[in-house]
Amino acid sequence: MTPPADAAVGRRAPGAPGAAKERLRVAAHALLAPLVRALARLGARADHLTVAGLAFSVLAGLAFFEGGFRLGAALVALAGLCDILDGELARARGGFSRFGAFLDSTLDRLAESAVLAGIVGYYVARMFELVLHPALAAAQILRGLEPNTYAVLALTGIAALVGSFMVSYTRARAEGLGLECRVGWFERPERLLLVIVAGMFGVGPVMPATLILLAILSFVTVFQRAAHVWVNTRGAGRDA
Repeated sequence: MTPPADAAVGRRAPGAPGAAKERLRVAAHALLAPLVRALARLGARADHLTVAGLAFSVLAGLAFFEGGFRLGAALVALAGLCDILDGELARARGGFSRFGAFLDSTLDRLAESAVLAGIVGYYVARMFELVLHPALAAAQILRGLEPNTYAVLALTGIAALVGSFMVSYTRARAEGLGLECRVGWFERPERLLLVIVAGMFGVGPVMPATLILLAILSFVTVFQRAAHVWVNTRGAGRDA
């Protein structure tokens, strides 16, 4: 369950980098408004959608693990839709709860972990498959694909997972210190969108490139947030 619009989005100048993303967010929510009203009439609650989003993410992770990248991408898209709808549904039903916000943030971390763990698991399984089947490994090597390539890809996926957690942690820790920390443009929606697009290309070179991009851009965002906190604490002479 996302926070209210005024609380979720800081004051941004019209030309700020986040302004375009905010306009897309508003347009998406307006497009989904009829669905939100229908769900509200049916008695659905925001927490139901939050849990459904986690379920779709777990199924997506399993699909990726089995090599069904396109199916996994479609399931991630459904999970993302639930993530958008839960906050809108909470607003339509008249408000937010602190537990709902906690549940949403917690399950979001689990959901993203399930997806990336499934992708990492796929590459680990392929690596063991080559170890257990020398003829298959020889055929792959002739194509220029060494068995340890899968190990590198798995480690890259783990780096992307760590980066995604750090993006969330740096904001949560800063806000725990009383600082607003919505800087950095590579957040969960952008990460999910990259995974969806890469998954639609199926098993191939697009997903490995995406994992590298996910890891790099996540840690860039972590650095942006760390710099923001430094500027507003020690850099401003406000540290005790």
